[in-house]
Amino acid sequence: MERRHFLNVTGAGLAASLLAACGGGGSDPSAESAAPQPAMDRSTRPAVNTGAKSRVIVIGGGMGGATVAKYLRLWGDAIDVTLVERMTTYTSSIMSSMVLTGQRTMSSLSFNYDTLRSKYGVKTVFGEVVAIDPVGVKVTLADGTILTADRIVMAPGISFDAVPGLGTSDKMPHAWQAGPQTALLARQLNAMASGLNHNVVLTIPKTPYRCPPGPYERACLIADWLKVKKPGSRLIVLDANPGIVTEVDNFTSAFMGVHGNVIDYHPNAEVTQVDPATMSLITTAGTFRGDVINMIPRQRAGALVTTAGLNNATEGRFAGVNVLSYASTVSGADKVHIIGDASATTQPKAGHIANQEAKVCADAVSRILSGGSPDPAPVTNSACFSTITMSQASWLTAVFQYNPAWTNPATSITGPAMVPVAASSAASTGWNSDSFEDMGKWFNALMSDSFA
Repeated sequence: MERRHFLNVTGAGLAASLLAACGGGGSDPSAESAAPQPAMDRSTRPAVNTGAKSRVIVIGGGMGGATVAKYLRLWGDAIDVTLVERMTTYTSSIMSSMVLTGQRTMSSLSFNYDTLRSKYGVKTVFGEVVAIDPVGVKVTLADGTILTADRIVMAPGISFDAVPGLGTSDKMPHAWQAGPQTALLARQLNAMASGLNHNVVLTIPKTPYRCPPGPYERACLIADWLKVKKPGSRLIVLDANPGIVTEVDNFTSAFMGVHGNVIDYHPNAEVTQVDPATMSLITTAGTFRGDVINMIPRQRAGALVTTAGLNNATEGRFAGVNVLSYASTVSGADKVHIIGDASATTQPKAGHIANQEAKVCADAVSRILSGGSPDPAPVTNSACFSTITMSQASWLTAVFQYNPAWTNPATSITGPAMVPVAASSAASTGWNSDSFEDMGKWFNALMSDSFA
């Protein structure tokens, strides 16, 4: 099977249509071509395991974990896959900002693992992983259970830096992991009084963080919602970065134009201390107060990465990996693979990329376990829609290709990396309602590719 081609055209790959657009006039993406393509004849039948020769444990059942478990079974009939996850359902962070404006329900973002079990033969264990033995390839659960395997794939997502002064207060929810905090922030917004003296504050952490456009599109959504539901109120955006980090033209235009009478944008405003009692934030750009504060802290790999000693990149925040297989670059830990937001690569931390990394990893692990080597030239793509208003969206896509000798312009260090292919990347000029409609189709296709 031409898995390498399959990696390029699946994962709700809007890149396919955008590549055509790049060569033919730059039209916006077609949602029909965004749907995942079938995995030849193997995607239409369950993998049959008749005495597995190899065992893989997948830790974490989000976008990366669910996808790698599914495709390990699709591409490795002789691989026994066990998915270990704390929760029995997954709540998507993608589209979760629309819960804040009442356009989505939490249930519409919920996905279970029934199809992974019934159709693909993935085993599920619901429990907390407390330790990993990278050398012995063992996983210890909170109840004392020890699981062993030939390979471990970790997809633990992100964790957050402690915010000085915040403690355990729930007055400033981040809502950056969809769930109870999303619902809490929605209630706080609805309960806020309207008028000139009532503000919402949204903070944007230093990069790298999960979903680069996410805070900016959330700001646009909230600003548009405030106009209707809380007229006269304003949104203060405190960005710890020197400026908008992605889709600069579109978000600058949105902040200064369509939302210019609602949004106050402050770059270089890193939060150093908070006071929940007075609902105040002390930052490098001054002190700000809000009736509702969406405090999004700085991020790092899920705590299990640090516990296992695999946080060897980005100043100890994320896991260094070999992007041919996503194996850890920590000495002696090459049988542990780390994908998604927890890994340190040149690709953005986003759900679509987690889906793509999972497929590269599944392909590599299945090759390795059958005595082969990873594909020496993987390609991934990333597609993203950004809500600019409650009814219009922009879009962005990028294609990444393996380069064994890429030079980092910031550090002048040369090494292997997934590098953006400029000629195969594109972005919308402005935003419209058609892209908003396509966004829903893209989301459905992406989630189906990971969970169905």
